[in-house]
Amino acid sequence: MRLLISALILCLSLTQTVLAEPYNFSKKDLAIVIDDLGNNMEGTEDLLHLPINLTVAIMPFMSTTKKDAELAHHNGHQVIVHLPMEPKRGKKSWLGPGAITTDLSDEEIRKRVIAAIEDVPHAVGMNNHMGSKVSEDERVMRNIFEICKEKGMFYLDSKTSSKSVAKTLAEEMKVPFLENDLFFDDVYTITHISRQANLLANKLTELDEIIAIGHVGIPGPIVASVLEQYIPVYQDKANLVYLSDLIPEMKLIEKDYEVK
Repeated sequence: MRLLISALILCLSLTQTVLAEPYNFSKKDLAIVIDDLGNNMEGTEDLLHLPINLTVAIMPFMSTTKKDAELAHHNGHQVIVHLPMEPKRGKKSWLGPGAITTDLSDEEIRKRVIAAIEDVPHAVGMNNHMGSKVSEDERVMRNIFEICKEKGMFYLDSKTSSKSVAKTLAEEMKVPFLENDLFFDDVYTITHISRQANLLANKLTELDEIIAIGHVGIPGPIVASVLEQYIPVYQDKANLVYLSDLIPEMKLIEKDYEVK
C-alpha cells in the first residue's frame, strides 16, 4: 500500500496521471464510488473505463478481487476495501468469505479485517458492504477502526443504517471518516437511476462536497450508461475527485496511478 504522508510532498510534484480536468478551486467536489467489484460482476469493465476519477470498492477473497483492483489502479482510479459486514436482515452466507459479524471475538475481527486489507491490492481505505447490524455495534466498529488507524486508512460509511455509530466513534478515535450522501441505484431501473443522477446534479448547486455510490452487478450496465451521459454535467459543476481528496489530512497522499 502506497500511503506516504509527509510534509516533504509539499515541495514535490505529484506523480499521478489524472483522468479528469485540472483542479478548479471555484467548483464543488464530487466523489463517485462504485461498490461490489471483485466477483466478475456486470458493468465492471464499462465502469472502470469511464474517463473520470472513481473510487472503487472491491470485495476481498472473491474470484476477480486482485484483477479488478489492478485494473482499477492501472486506469487511474482509487481502490478501497469493500468489507463485508453483517446486516440486520438477510443471510450471513450472502456476505461471502471473511465477513465481519457481531458474534466474532475481538481477535477474530482484527484477523479478518487485516486479511481483507491484504487481499485487495492498492487499497487506501474501506467502506461497508451491507453491514447495517455491524454499523450499530460499537465493539465491532471499534475493532475495525483500530485497524484503519494502524494502517493509515480512511473509512466511508455507506449509511446502510440510520443508527450507525461510525461517525461518533471515528471522531473519538480520530479515524479519517466520510459518509455517503446518495445511492444511484437503490432501485434497479433506468428511470430511477437517471432520476438519482439528475438529483445529484442539482445537489451540486447546494453542497460543497458530495459522495455518491453506485454498484456493479444487476444495475452495473445502467449505472455506467447513465454516468457516461452525465459526465459533462458533473464536470461543468464539480471537480470529480477521489474520496481521499475530501479528507484534509490525507490530501498530501502520494498517488502513482497509471492510465492507458
